[in-house]
Amino acid sequence: MKLLVIEDEKELANDIVSYLADYTCEIAANYTQALEKVEIYTYDCILLDLTLPGGDGLRLLNVLKREKRNDGVIIISARNAIEDKIIGLTNGADDYIGKPFHLPELAARIYSVIRRKQFSNSNILDLNEMRVDLLSRKVFVAGAEVLLTKKELDLLLYFIGNKNKVISKGALAEHLSGDMADMFDSHAFVYAHIKNLKRKLIEAGYGNYLKNVYGTGYKWEI
Repeated sequence: MKLLVIEDEKELANDIVSYLADYTCEIAANYTQALEKVEIYTYDCILLDLTLPGGDGLRLLNVLKREKRNDGVIIISARNAIEDKIIGLTNGADDYIGKPFHLPELAARIYSVIRRKQFSNSNILDLNEMRVDLLSRKVFVAGAEVLLTKKELDLLLYFIGNKNKVISKGALAEHLSGDMADMFDSHAFVYAHIKNLKRKLIEAGYGNYLKNVYGTGYKWEI
């Protein structure tokens, strides 16, 4: 899962990224950086500070909504007046948490937004022979646990969240490695993770639902 932390307080941004170690996190420290990132990349969830050097976070929210993006958005702000919360939520944010906040609460809210937007608000995903427990981050096939690496589980959840859609190799690389994906000469690391994921699921008895779409990418057909 890939997050964007739009926050100009460097120490807070680093604390958030350190705590959310299960996610691939990017940081934008001002309005311009944030706008560049949201115009190029997509995210499972965006943590959006409202008071940014160079511009108001609400303008970024409006950009996302105008482009009909599906990224989850949680406003993290010291502007705690009820009027600010109403404006943020009515303008399209999925949640609003005032500063200061506890990191476990923030993590729970991120999980809740992603679960609601991508997994029909369920903690347990049943897909034919497979069960995925989102809370424990465990995968079972025919009742037996399948041990996946963090990258393999991230890939699996990304495919499930976009089932029956063709996902490009570039999007997969970006999801796994964030903005660093632009620096790689090839998508060899994506192939390696997909190969290992397919092998582990098939060996456990799961059907081959992950299809290679020639010249384009991959699709989870189910």
